[in-house]
Order: sequence, then structure tokens, then C-alpha cells
Amino acid sequence: MAPIRILRYGLIAAFGAAVIAGCSIGPQPRAAQTEYDFGPMPAQPAGAPRIREPVLVPEVTAPAWLDTSAMVYRLAYQDVASPRAYANSRWVMPPAALLTARLRSRLAQESAAGVLTPEDNARADVVLRVELTEFSQRFDAPGSSHAVVQVRASLIRGQRLAAQREFVVRKPAAAADAAGAAAAFSAAADEALDAVVNWAAGALAKH
Repeated sequence: MAPIRILRYGLIAAFGAAVIAGCSIGPQPRAAQTEYDFGPMPAQPAGAPRIREPVLVPEVTAPAWLDTSAMVYRLAYQDVASPRAYANSRWVMPPAALLTARLRSRLAQESAAGVLTPEDNARADVVLRVELTEFSQRFDAPGSSHAVVQVRASLIRGQRLAAQREFVVRKPAAAADAAGAAAAFSAAADEALDAVVNWAAGALAKH
């Protein structure tokens, strides 16, 4: 009977070891997600509003690959045409939505008549449409990267395209990670939107 007892104890021990091992190789807790936005808006110098008529600002649009909260980067030294995303870092909302809120706030600082949205159901003779065409962290080397923000702005008066222009801003990232990218994107987005607002104010002053 001894050999049978030994075998039985061996099976029990093996089963116990399997249970313990199963606890360690089963589903593990996911790493915490870190979410980013652009931070507080930078202060603007006081001055008289330059835009004298109400402007309708629809949502900023973006291509499907950018219509997500993922933080996108590209390895220019390896395959620049293949966008990648950070695994545990993301935006609080898609970049186009972040840009929409920022653009409306920035434009309101320059407007004497106010900024309208489609939800206001109010008429405006001027529409400012912005399309986001590039929003990625670009690595030129493993430890060197910069944020690229590219937008196309269109001013529409009535049913006519009054003016259109593209803006590209590149800002170096202090660190080759998501936190470094977020800070660089914030600076690049603010600079790009400042350029859009200044351009729109100048274009409207001519019409």
C-alpha cells in the first residue's frame, strides 16, 4: 500500500502546485492608463478684439486614424508611414475635440461679437472650419522626437470660400515618452491655433 499512498500524496502536491501556479499565470491587473490634455490655456496679452462679427466654429474634423484618444507616434528612422500608439497613455478625448475647445476659447478672446457653435442654432455670415491632418510624435532617432501638428483652416462667407491656408507646427519633446509628447503637443497646438486665429482676424479685416 505504501507506493499507492506515495502516489496519492504526489498527485495532491502536484495539484496544489498547479493551483498556485495558476494564480500567478492567470489574468493580471492592467497597468493604469495615464490620460493627458493640453493643460490650462496660456495667458493672452490684453487688447481690443480684432474680430467684429460673429463667427461660427464647427467641430474640428480629422481623418479616421486620428479620430481616437490614442497618443500616436511615428518612427521616422524606421518606417514613418506606420503610425503607432502608446499602450498605457491616451488623450482624455480625441485630439480634434481638444483642438475644438481650444480654438473656440482662443477665438472668443479676439471676438467682439462672439463665437457660435452649430448647437446655438444661430445664423452667422462667417464660418471658420478647421481640419486636423497630422497629429503625431515623430522620432528622428530612438531618443529624439518632436510633436507635429498640421491643420487646414478655411474661412467661408455665405456659400463662398473666402480664404484657406495650411499651418504646420513642430515642437521638440523634452523626453522620448508620452509625457514629453503631451507637453510638446500642447505647445504645438497653441502655436498652431494662435496662427489660425491671427490669420482669420487678418483675413476678415480685409473683407
